[in-house]
Amino acid sequence: MIPAGLTLDTYDEGERNALADAMEVMTRAFDPLFGEAWTLPQLSGVMTMPGTWLTVAHVDAAPLGFALVRSVLDECELLLLAVDPLWRGRGIGRSLLGHSLTLARRRGITSMNLEVRASNMAVKLYETIGFEYVHRRPGYYRGNDGKLHDALSFRIDMLV
Repeated sequence: MIPAGLTLDTYDEGERNALADAMEVMTRAFDPLFGEAWTLPQLSGVMTMPGTWLTVAHVDAAPLGFALVRSVLDECELLLLAVDPLWRGRGIGRSLLGHSLTLARRRGITSMNLEVRASNMAVKLYETIGFEYVHRRPGYYRGNDGKLHDALSFRIDMLV
């Protein structure tokens, strides 16, 4: 199910090509209705923070997905996970998430947190991987159409 030739490249600093690849995926992956896509200055800025890493998924040098993680002490947060819509359902998101969890463990991190719009299709992936529901924030996100959307918080304990 995972595409042949899938590579995952991780960067601890804002390598220009990696940022460009992530932005290319970002423009395709995030529905403008929800206003969730980051700008290049936002992505570049977070990459200057200690404990932040970006993993980009490629097939035949084409960027198809990315995961952005930030850690503080022994915890980390999955800030963004994105896969090109034409490549969803082929294991790229699962590979990026699994790789991010493995890297976090290697760095001595014991838990990963994330927050996601309740209607996001990735919720099922997070639950399948083992993330546990923590709480709901009603009306947390405001879409570009003015509608409010609930946020769900999840956490996975990596000591197990």
